[in-house]
Amino acid sequence: MNMMNDLEVIINNKRYTISGYESEEYLQKIASYLNSKYSDFKTKEGYNHLDLDLRNVLMQINLADDYFKMSENSKNLEAELEKKDKEMFELKHNLVSVQKKLEELTEKYEAATKQTGNKPVKR
Repeated sequence: MNMMNDLEVIINNKRYTISGYESEEYLQKIASYLNSKYSDFKTKEGYNHLDLDLRNVLMQINLADDYFKMSENSKNLEAELEKKDKEMFELKHNLVSVQKKLEELTEKYEAATKQTGNKPVKR
């Protein structure tokens, strides 16, 4: 079982201890992501004049938006991968069919050349 990691990070100029079973690198990545969101918001006109509750709600809405967009993107990629897997299966099936047909025709050709005494043409 994984060990719980505790990591002290700075988010939006405040010190926090975050914990999780993920690696410290992953936990730091989360803190960095949140800091980048705060930095983006601070560049928006009027953001710093809003009260703290409204700023927090805007941050939550933005994070939820990111989550739902990534979730939808993930679903689309999975559907595309499934479609490509099916196409690959069909192509492999067609290749096997063509190879089998080629073998059958080669055998018929060789049998026919033996019967007529003609030498097969090599290409």
